Amino acid sequence: MDPKDFEVAQPPTDSISALAFSSQTDFLSVASWDNQVRIYEVQPSGNTLPKAAYSHEGPVLDVKWSKDGSKICSVGADKAARMYDVATGQSTQVAQHGEAIKCVQFLDIGQQVLATGSYDKSIKYWDMRSPTPIGTVQLPERCYSMDSSGFLMVAGTADKHVCIFDLSNPTVIFKQTMSPLKWQTRVVSCFPDNKGYAIGSIEGRVGIQYVDDKEQSKNFSFKCHRDDQKNVFSVNDICFHPMYGTFSTAGSDGTVSFWDKDSKQRLKPFANVQGTIPCTTFNRNGTIFAYAVSYDWSKGYKFAPPSTPNNNPNKIYLHAVRDEDVKPRGSKKR
Repeated sequence: MDPKDFEVAQPPTDSISALAFSSQTDFLSVASWDNQVRIYEVQPSGNTLPKAAYSHEGPVLDVKWSKDGSKICSVGADKAARMYDVATGQSTQVAQHGEAIKCVQFLDIGQQVLATGSYDKSIKYWDMRSPTPIGTVQLPERCYSMDSSGFLMVAGTADKHVCIFDLSNPTVIFKQTMSPLKWQTRVVSCFPDNKGYAIGSIEGRVGIQYVDDKEQSKNFSFKCHRDDQKNVFSVNDICFHPMYGTFSTAGSDGTVSFWDKDSKQRLKPFANVQGTIPCTTFNRNGTIFAYAVSYDWSKGYKFAPPSTPNNNPNKIYLHAVRDEDVKPRGSKKR
């Protein structure tokens, strides 16, 4: 992206599936296919210190921090959610599904509730004190991506279904719709103002969708992550800036762009990193943008780069965000 970006020390040894910053400090948690969750401290200099790690019994597919920064929750192919206590360094299992758990969210709905979305076609809610869920919702298909903001939660599933939840009544699907895009959903990400969500698919396209029926005229989709040879790449991640409400997209083409949905412009395209970007995240105030460069399996196992003791193809970089690259610019005069 930028030659000045900082490389994170001692990255995972297999593909990186999720990145998440603490909401309180510049601690970065990283989920990987090597069954590990790693936690790094990002120093003001940009250097990183590996601080801790804990294990699942299978590939880890998602990781999130609690709102107070005291706990980390991760989920994975071992069909379990694990909670890591930052103070004690202990991890415990807090949730279970019948199949791999793809997504996890800490919900901010008065009490601390965990939501887990699984390939068993369900979302379960947990209060983390009990081994049984406090609520379960059946989904139309396997859960591929899930995000929440305030009382809005959105889940994207197989077969392009999108389930929207009002978390004041979390066990009922508030609105079920179809993705506006043509192909498989890769990511959903809620607007910070809770009015809608962005959705990205495998065909290099992003949809901007509002929840309220009165705002449907604002919905639009746009093409991205395509090259001059008309090759089309997957949109692997969408992250909203916590201060400005602008957003990033990252793709299998190895590029990141920052966008403003309100003025419908690209704010900043970044240079190709010469590898696929599976996941990204902003830190709590949007001054650091973390991105992983590791294989996203979009071309199958034959294209997986070899990993040797002297050459780990999995990398994480930290980009210092410039205000002018993420600030909304207002509409262009036509």
